[in-house]
Amino acid sequence: MSEDNQLLSGVKRLPSDSVAGATGQAARFPDLRTGGRDLARALEEFRGREDVVVLGLVLGGVLVAFEVAKNLGVPLDFVIIRRLLAPQGPGSQVCAVNVAGSLVIDEELKPRPVVPESALDYYVSDALDDLAGRERVCRGGRPAVNLGQKTILLVDCGIRTGLTMRAAISALRRKEPAQIVAAAPVASAEARAAIEAIADKVVCLKSPEPFGHVGLWYKDFSRPGDHQVSELLR
Repeated sequence: MSEDNQLLSGVKRLPSDSVAGATGQAARFPDLRTGGRDLARALEEFRGREDVVVLGLVLGGVLVAFEVAKNLGVPLDFVIIRRLLAPQGPGSQVCAVNVAGSLVIDEELKPRPVVPESALDYYVSDALDDLAGRERVCRGGRPAVNLGQKTILLVDCGIRTGLTMRAAISALRRKEPAQIVAAAPVASAEARAAIEAIADKVVCLKSPEPFGHVGLWYKDFSRPGDHQVSELLR
């Protein structure tokens, strides 16, 4: 067993889902790592560049990002997103985002009192504590990478609605990178168009329709837990 496979020996294996009505439209990827290796070939222009950093979206994007970073020979870090509120319903969100070790909170969230006073204050405080705890576990003491004036390859396993990728890009802009390249093996056509409007570049291998859930486009959609993320980052 390879070292990489040993790191993931504890990952829970999820059953493969059938892709109803999609036969012949687009072949499924065997697993997330294969999707990452295929994506790396489409990102060949970034190979070995000192100004490039790969950021994987926790949890689904980490294995894809791991393979991209490994195959291109560039540093790897991660982004964790915690949704806090949906003020206008399911299509809206206020998020807290940990971007490579730095916390960014959407401006729509009002400043919090030092001592929580309301139920919302307590909820937000607990949510941010949970996000910080997950970041510590995933990072495992590894130092964060510097993102200023870097080309960021922001990688996820797939883009269904674009909400997660949009939140990550918004937070990343505050770190003043040189450019943001959003990349995923698979994305819906609608989400891809939405991300193209806000990213500097979008790289996607497949945009099947109807799209459904991202996991449908992988025969094995097993994702690493937080502790496995820490091992991969080593």
